[in-house]
Amino acid sequence: MVSYADFITLLFAFFVVMYGISSVNEGKYKDFSVSMSQVFGQKGAVAEDGAIRLTGDEMYFKALVDKRNARLAEKQRKQNERLQNLTRRLNDKLAGFVNKGTMSISQTERGVTLDISANMLFLPGDAALQREAVASLRDIAKILLSEELPVEVEGYTDNLPISTAKFPSNWELSATRASSVVRLFIEQGINADRLKAIGHADNNPVADNDSAEGRSRNRRVTVTVLAAPPEAPLSTGPN
Repeated sequence: MVSYADFITLLFAFFVVMYGISSVNEGKYKDFSVSMSQVFGQKGAVAEDGAIRLTGDEMYFKALVDKRNARLAEKQRKQNERLQNLTRRLNDKLAGFVNKGTMSISQTERGVTLDISANMLFLPGDAALQREAVASLRDIAKILLSEELPVEVEGYTDNLPISTAKFPSNWELSATRASSVVRLFIEQGINADRLKAIGHADNNPVADNDSAEGRSRNRRVTVTVLAAPPEAPLSTGPN
């Protein structure tokens, strides 16, 4: 019975440890450490200067947290390398369009973003992809196929109003343009559950709509390969 009771006590402590490691923050870790010390009949040592010296059990739990944080840092490093490699491949493949100014590629905290001028993709007031645009988007799709991260396609227009039977406003036009790109990506083998089409109409302009050049820059489609959000490291410090 004594052995069985010891086993149950240790098993309970094990699950407490697993729960604590999964949701540690500074306050919880301190409470957790004190509780574990009470369970095992140990207390943290306090030096004359007031600093807390960790017991053996507390040092073990701190090592677990440090190991998890190191694993998260390595995971983030590998993702950054993948995104840098993706940016390089897109730049190499689309260098001609980038040099002409019809495309731009950048890497941000959100991921890798490819801005494409709508003038090279669609005729004015239309959402059907032009033949030359299809070939370029196919090249982009081949590169995206090698990734598993989600892809967000956003359509933007200028502020000139449109009112046709097919597109009552710029909202419908921008959303349909984004959907046209998404449909092509799906046809090229990209899983539909990775893709999202969003229409912004004339919101979030990148240039002044008062000039023809500015309106041309605002008419665009943005393809973003979204990076996985980083997990916050755990802290083992005192409150």
